[in-house]
Amino acid sequence: MISRFLPSRLRRFLGVTVTSRPPSHQLLDQPGSLEPLLDALDRVKEVSLDTEADNMYHYRTRLCLMQFLVGEDVFLVDLLTPNFKFEPLWKTLGKKHLIMHGSDFDLRLLHDFCRFQPHSLFDTMLAAQLLGRSRIGLAALLEQHFGVALDKNGQKANWSKRPITPKLLDYAALDVWHLPALRDILSKELEKLGRTDWLQQQCRAQMESGFEGFAPATENDWRIGRSERLRGPGLGVLHAVWHWREAQAQRLDTPPFKVCGNALLLKITETAEAGAGESEILAQVHLGKRHDRIFPSLAAAVRAGLACDPKTLPRRPGRDPNHVSLTQSEIELQERIRTDRDRIAKGLGFEATLIANRSQLAQIARAPEKLEEILLPWQANLLKHEPSLRGG
Repeated sequence: MISRFLPSRLRRFLGVTVTSRPPSHQLLDQPGSLEPLLDALDRVKEVSLDTEADNMYHYRTRLCLMQFLVGEDVFLVDLLTPNFKFEPLWKTLGKKHLIMHGSDFDLRLLHDFCRFQPHSLFDTMLAAQLLGRSRIGLAALLEQHFGVALDKNGQKANWSKRPITPKLLDYAALDVWHLPALRDILSKELEKLGRTDWLQQQCRAQMESGFEGFAPATENDWRIGRSERLRGPGLGVLHAVWHWREAQAQRLDTPPFKVCGNALLLKITETAEAGAGESEILAQVHLGKRHDRIFPSLAAAVRAGLACDPKTLPRRPGRDPNHVSLTQSEIELQERIRTDRDRIAKGLGFEATLIANRSQLAQIARAPEKLEEILLPWQANLLKHEPSLRGG
């Protein structure tokens, strides 16, 4: 058992091999079956955690499964089990240190599902980013360090389908099985480079953003892609066909992209903007296996969009009265900060946006004195002594 915690080079030297054979696990899918998990949680301070959702298969995303590694025991909790009383689980879990990989989506899902707020977090994906790893996905890291090959089909599975197949349950168990060992490897590398505190700051920020959940829908969600270029009939057509797609997705209980991708929506609207008529616009459309069933309703939406006066459409939110465009001197400062940022990131061996993204660069250029409000402490410390922010 202990061999799974050994780095891949040491395992090869010792002649130890680790396969992707899944660990044994308990599936908790009956009301009242949470007791073994709750008892196990009471005996530990940290938990490895992952979730599976059905966002690839349904209109509204649902949490379907949660995977826990508690000590040496794996528990799989079916969140679609009717009459399950989860409140004791959230209360206990909220006191534990979590080990997760790519936790942003999971934490937002959990917040919207039950207002869950974690106590503390180690995110192995954030750690891999700070170490400058070129491949930061869990599958790539497990293969690199443990010689484990995850079944890629699990990433595209319909986790809302019941019963869950044994193969998918095995995949789910493997998602958490190696997280403590991976955490230990990445922790040592971070410590060697003096970046442990950087990760702690990143994880705290990740938890805080998770508390916000997902952004609510707005009346301007239909303004996708290059829609800001539209002024004439294309704008009305985009509004009509985007809402047509939403209505079809909701009726079919499928993600909107499976009804019609953004690329086709934009192609339709840009053709309309160029002055084409209904027949010419629709001649370029094919909707796959559902074409014959839903094409007539799309045609009606295009007609309605062409007849629409763009001036009657919901307006974009007004510009923040406190916002003004960057002055020429601020644009020049932004470029100097960007140059410093890129040089520092190259020296540290990771992506420059980890220090400051495009939006943050603009904010700093506008108000350099607010650097430490805009960035995390470790990010601000890397930049504040640079010539661009010292007036050099």
